[in-house]
Amino acid sequence: MIRDSANLASTSAGAAGGVRLLLRLEGLAAFFVAVALYRQSEYSWGVFALCFLAPDLSFLGYLAGNRVGAIAYNAAHSYLGPVILLSTSAYIVSPPLFAAGLIWCAHIGFDRALGYGLKYVAGFGYTHLGKIGRHADATPARATTDAHA
Repeated sequence: MIRDSANLASTSAGAAGGVRLLLRLEGLAAFFVAVALYRQSEYSWGVFALCFLAPDLSFLGYLAGNRVGAIAYNAAHSYLGPVILLSTSAYIVSPPLFAAGLIWCAHIGFDRALGYGLKYVAGFGYTHLGKIGRHADATPARATTDAHA
């Protein structure tokens, strides 16, 4: 039987343990490499700061529901877009595209290092890196007083 992604997300915890740590460290590495390469460009840190949070405008998709929100967020937080920009910038020799690709990569890497992964349609808190939010680490456990009963 095929389960839809909402059911899959609600039953799956996403990446855990060493795999989750490795994915977060990869995000941190992507952030630092992108920042180091940006530092070598001729663009200002003001441009970097101004554009760094631009991918988060994709949150607005959640105003139209979880499905649209997840699609918009994932489109803006997948490495596919910045890699296309970086590749295009090398092919047509466009420093502005190169800078934009680096800023975008830095943003995604930073988010991944913090544990914000690609979203499932079940809701913003369900990511490929595991659940996020106030109750992400909560597990259904019996109260300590029940253990002695």
